[in-house]
Amino acid sequence: MTPSGTLTTFYSFCPEINCPDGIGPYAGLVQGSEGNLYGTTLVGGANGQGAIFKINLTGTFTALYNFCSEADCADGQQPYAGLDVGSDGNLYGTASAGGANGDGTVFRITPSGAFTTLHSFDGTDGTAPTAALIQAANGRFYGTTGGGGASGNGTVFEMTPGGSLTTLVSFDGTDGDNPFNPLVQATDGNFYGTTENGGTGGTHCNTSSGCGTAFEMTPGGTLTTLQIFDPLVGNYPNGLIQSTNGTFYGTTLVDGNDGGGWGTIFSLDTGLGAFVETQPTSGPAGLDVKILGNNLGSTTGVAFNGTAATFTVVSPSLIRTTVPAGATRGSVQVTTSSGTLTSNVAFRVRP
Repeated sequence: MTPSGTLTTFYSFCPEINCPDGIGPYAGLVQGSEGNLYGTTLVGGANGQGAIFKINLTGTFTALYNFCSEADCADGQQPYAGLDVGSDGNLYGTASAGGANGDGTVFRITPSGAFTTLHSFDGTDGTAPTAALIQAANGRFYGTTGGGGASGNGTVFEMTPGGSLTTLVSFDGTDGDNPFNPLVQATDGNFYGTTENGGTGGTHCNTSSGCGTAFEMTPGGTLTTLQIFDPLVGNYPNGLIQSTNGTFYGTTLVDGNDGGGWGTIFSLDTGLGAFVETQPTSGPAGLDVKILGNNLGSTTGVAFNGTAATFTVVSPSLIRTTVPAGATRGSVQVTTSSGTLTSNVAFRVRP
């Protein structure tokens, strides 16, 4: 869809008998390092338990992988979540069911479709992962499971690209329950997220399961509850994003308006400073890149890990630039009359 609203349908699922292409693309798409788009379907595919697909920017569709139908299917079943593009160019994701123990899996798939199961959850380390993974600045992946763990209320885990998994947090209900949404790594290096239920100390929460929480977690697994939701501010929060002004924003499914509403949009200020965001976050020299931020009208310089780049200020919130020759992996710096803003993630320069 263009910014002005012109919509083009690239592909409609189930044009074939028995839907071998998949049914129900529940999650969003990601763009691979070579430019194609990748996604998952919750069910359907050749075996009815979900599929992974690739589609290019002109609409050519390729089925990459079909999850198997057996109850003890080792590769997993029913991927609710989308995929994450790793720094190695492969795609990483979760399946909410199946695996060696029936509790879901973490997997890796190459752009050509070579599939590897990296971990099968067993309940003690979590069950039913429904959120996408994120690869952190340290190269490891972080994610959540909706249930399981020490108290059965869900977990946060860390996993190496090779599949070695460590449970960092097991929610106990008072600090949250059912973390169904993905994490975000903020500019301070810590992770932020929400639980759909739990946090039973909410003053106005009228359900024994709690109305949800927002939390901060260090890379080592130290958890701090930042907000306990209740009908006054909204119940059952969805995932967070960090805006370039440093503040977090999110939505709640229901309530607000003193308990009589149907959802809210909220901000959560933890005192983090402003930054800039590049789109995309990787590419070769010569690639056109957009830089998003706040108060960029007075920009006097743009650099990719110290290598100066030409740029054009389009608006106070948008700069267009080009990856300069000789640039190396690292943060992007934008110098303005108020100081220097740094990108929230390192830009990966590809050949």
